[in-house]
Amino acid sequence: MTTLLDLHTHTIASGHAYSTIQEMARSAADKGLEILGITEHAPALPGACNEIYFRNLHVVPRQMYGVRLLMGVELNILDTSGRLDLDELHYRCCDIRIAGIHSLCWQGGTRTQNTDAMLAAIENPWTHIISHPGDGTAELDLEPIVRAAARTQTLLEINSSSLIPLRGKTAARPNNLEILRLCRKADVPVILGSDAHISFSIADYTYAIPLLAEANFPDELVMNYYPRLAMEYMGIG
Repeated sequence: MTTLLDLHTHTIASGHAYSTIQEMARSAADKGLEILGITEHAPALPGACNEIYFRNLHVVPRQMYGVRLLMGVELNILDTSGRLDLDELHYRCCDIRIAGIHSLCWQGGTRTQNTDAMLAAIENPWTHIISHPGDGTAELDLEPIVRAAARTQTLLEINSSSLIPLRGKTAARPNNLEILRLCRKADVPVILGSDAHISFSIADYTYAIPLLAEANFPDELVMNYYPRLAMEYMGIG
């Protein structure tokens, strides 16, 4: 099937990515996407956007080159309490909110404590997607995370970038397979994320799609194929 959306991408505003908003939108249009999410890194990550960036998102057109743009944020889960690095004022400025653990700004603990942190982020009513929960940055118990995601209609991401061999994230493959198997068993949808940091990588799921086949994961639970259903599931108008 054809993927019609990519909701986890970054521009030069994130400090370590290489394309502009317009370059990303043009590439999304060229690839036939209906919806593109631009989710810049939140302030706790070194070199990332400061708060004023998110407060000014209203100036960006939400349609470019025939593609709907969702301008948002990839929040950092900071510690075992599940604290995030922006507040409600800034959440309201964003069309979409992703939350994930990044090693450069994460203070972790035991497997149980780490799991509780992610559960807190999932339970946060502002969170739409958990980014790369299977990348191995923190040891997690995946079954309660899948249960919480199902209950709150928070999408768990299968992050293709995490699976690139050069990145050396050896836990990413088995963890993502386990997420897919748990979600298949519980009839819970997932979303593929490119985590593109340059326009050429938008909707590049080279390393994620083979896992869907390996896990015998049904197409109808992959939200990238169903843009309208994905928006309804996350409550995005």
